[in-house]
Order: sequence, then structure tokens, then C-alpha cells
Amino acid sequence: MSKKQVLIIGTGLGGLSTALRLTSKGYDVEMVEKYHQAGGRLNMLEKDGFTFDMGPSFFSMSYEFTELFEYCNIPNPLKLRELNPLYAVYFEDKKSPFLIYKDLEKLAKEFENIEPDLKRKTEKYLAAAGKLFHDTEHIVIKQNFDSVFGYLLQLARVPLKHAPKMFRSMWDELNKNFDSQEVKVIFSLVSFFLGSTPFQTPAVYSLLNYTELKHDGYWNVEGGMYSITTSIKKILEDRGVKFHFNTEIVEVESNNGNLNTVISTDGRKFTADFIVSNSDAASFRGRVLKREKYTDTKLDKMEWTLAPFTIYLGVKGKMDNLHHHNYFLGNNFEEYADSIFKTSVSPNKPYYYVNVSSRSNPNCAPEGHENLFILCPVPDMRHKRDWSDSDLLADTIIEDLGKRVDFDLKSNIVSRTIINPIDWRDKFNLYQGSGLGLAHGLNQIGGFRPANKDEEFSNLYYVGASTVPGTGLPIVVISSRLVTERILKDDGRI
Repeated sequence: MSKKQVLIIGTGLGGLSTALRLTSKGYDVEMVEKYHQAGGRLNMLEKDGFTFDMGPSFFSMSYEFTELFEYCNIPNPLKLRELNPLYAVYFEDKKSPFLIYKDLEKLAKEFENIEPDLKRKTEKYLAAAGKLFHDTEHIVIKQNFDSVFGYLLQLARVPLKHAPKMFRSMWDELNKNFDSQEVKVIFSLVSFFLGSTPFQTPAVYSLLNYTELKHDGYWNVEGGMYSITTSIKKILEDRGVKFHFNTEIVEVESNNGNLNTVISTDGRKFTADFIVSNSDAASFRGRVLKREKYTDTKLDKMEWTLAPFTIYLGVKGKMDNLHHHNYFLGNNFEEYADSIFKTSVSPNKPYYYVNVSSRSNPNCAPEGHENLFILCPVPDMRHKRDWSDSDLLADTIIEDLGKRVDFDLKSNIVSRTIINPIDWRDKFNLYQGSGLGLAHGLNQIGGFRPANKDEEFSNLYYVGASTVPGTGLPIVVISSRLVTERILKDDGRI
């Protein structure tokens, strides 16, 4: 009996993880990818002797990678390293950064002059967030839903004590537990990962503070984050998986409720028994399948995560005042958060994140040099379409960073690359340049999110950030498990 064929559109972490699971179950897998190499946003840039992780630079819930490789009955090839401290936060009006530790004794010492009794307050806050996380993990996050009604039935199983957090904001929750502006701002940074601000994000997402500060912390990978991509890709190649790069799918052919064929821009046709799209689950339905529910007009009315404006710098010298992961913030947090999502101009005093991966992976930069990855969250292209000011924004960030860490950054740059939202859109088909796909408001999670099984084609499925459960590297690994369960069930294997 011949093996059934699976075609996966896109080689992001969701697509690669799904391929790994399905080949472990005996399926023949073929993958097509618009970009010239695998990884999607989990990609790599090499230039002038420097190597940069293009997108994600750390992750939580590291055990989801353990689960992935155990599911496939293979040793985990990734060498994970826990971050300690988790990150550093620089405020504009403070000379020294706050270092954020999982060790609450150390954390409390960082804030002893502005937030007395922080250890006790944080333990209380995290205990409540932890109960919420574990009460919803298997009911909402690690669950397939066949309908909105089915999702609501599942949601009814969550203990009622958590309900008030659906109706107040994360900022309100932090106000209940802490006094200092600095602590509240730092604990609220996770809301930006969801595509919102703490003033709009429901308090249920306080569970993310639990995952970072207590449950599992933050991790990266020896050799750089792109080694996740290369490690999985090598296993897949050893299993005979074929990869087709520089191949964008733009059309489909169907018959009797099945998706028979997908067609690339150069007219090549690909067929399979099952097709999995790791392209954005919402925009693929609109732009490739031409679904009325997902026209550009309707997509634009959905809530999307912020776009990334990224700078990759090769720097001569050692920037000793920088840690591995760093956030640089101003002193106008509420005003900034209120305007950043919908402004049509670049910020004058941008907030940004800096990763120095050469600290833990020296091979990323020539000897005596550092590699800097800078991420500034900016409005997606619904609100700011003109990025002719990219160099100006980069210059502003570089000047500010140099001043903050007391280093002549501008004079020591030997390599510089900017990737703005237009570039992210064009390279990786990110809708309107949105960095993490659909946002996570209550109307776009669980059964309200684009489903991972197509509404019309019985053999078409979805994996990745804009379907269930949502965005983030470990969450996308969970997504691969959920879509694999769908396929195995539909194929009569479970």
C-alpha cells in the first residue's frame, strides 16, 4: 500500500513541525516555500561576516519542543539555554537598567527602592496567574474546536473564579497588585507580543507573566535560533522530504469538495492527498482561495499584531553595557501605547528591543565585534504605508541606543541592514506587514480564530500563528500537534 502524500505550503516552524510529526506517522511530505530558505520568520541573515537571527530571539514553554521530538520518537537535537537574567529594561530617565530574574529575591532587590515587598506581591500575583494558566491549558489552548458553540462549551469548563479577568484589562490587574510605574510597565510588556497594549489586553493574559517568571522562564538555543530550523530541516531531508524554495502558491484547483491542486506563480502544479497551509490562515483564505469572508476589506477590519521594523548591525568593539536581551523604553508609556498601533508616522522617541546574540554564540560575529538585532514595533501597513523614512528611523534608534549605553555606536558600525514592514510583507507574505499574524482579542481566540480545518475543502488544513491556538514559537508547535490530530482523525488513523 503506497504512502499518502501531504503537501505543506510554507516552511515556518508550524510547517516544519507538522512535517516532522506526519513523516513520523508514515506520510510522504513535500514542502513549498516562497522565500529562498526554510524558516519563515524563524530565519537567518548572513552578511559581512556576521550572522543574525532575523526574527524570534527567545521563547518560553521550552517543554513543547521536548514534546515535539518525543512525539516523533527521536532525540531532541536542540541544546537549550535558559536566560538568566531573563532580560534588562532601560528607562529613559534611569542611569542603570532593571534586571529581570525568575529568582524573586533577586528581582525584589532590583526594585527595593520603588516597590517595597515586591517578592510577596509577585508571589501572590503569579499564584493567581498560574492557576489560570493550568485551568485553561488543556481546555482552551491544547484543544481543537469544531464550532464556535463547541468552543463556548469548552470555555464553560473553566472555573468561574477566572471570569472577572475577561472583563478588566491587564493594566487594571497590575494596578491591583503593584504600585510603581516601572514594575507595572515591565510586567505589561508581554501584552505587545499579543498585538495589543496592556490597556486593551484582557487580564486573563497575566498568565504570560507566570510562564516567563515562574513556570518555565525564557530560553534560546546554542548556535542561534536558526538552528531550530536547520535541525528540523535536516531530519526531514534525511526522511526524504522534498523542499521547493522560491515557490509561491497563488491559485488552486478543486473537485467535489477536495483541493486537488495548488499552482505556483511560475505555473507549476502540486498535488497531494492532504494539503496543509502554513501561510497566514486568514489571508490565504482571502487572497488564494478568494473567500468572501476574507476579502482585503474584511481582513483590514480584523485585529492584527504590530509590524516589525528591524535593524541588523555588525559593530566593531564590545558593548559591555548591553545584556543579551534588552528593552529600551521612554517615560511616556501610556501615551506611547495609545498611539503606536494606529499612527501614520514613525515615532520620534521609539521604544525598541535589542538582542546581542554574539554574547552567547561568539561565532555570530568576527572576533572583537558584536552583532545587534534591533526590533522596533511599528504600525502595520493599514495605518502606515510609506516607509521611505526607514533610514531616518534607524538613525534615530542608533543614536538613542549609543547614548543610553555610552558607546559610540554610529562610528563603529561595519554592517547595517534594515528590514521594514514592506520587506517583511514581501519576503514572508505577512499580511499588511503584521509581525505575528492575527491579534489575540477575545473575539479572535479559540473558536473565533480561523479554524485549522478548512470550511469547504475536506483535505485542506492550516497551521501557524493565525490559526489555533495562536502566535509564539511554542504555541505554533502546539498548533502542529492539533493539525496533525485533525489529519490522523480524518484519515481514520485515530
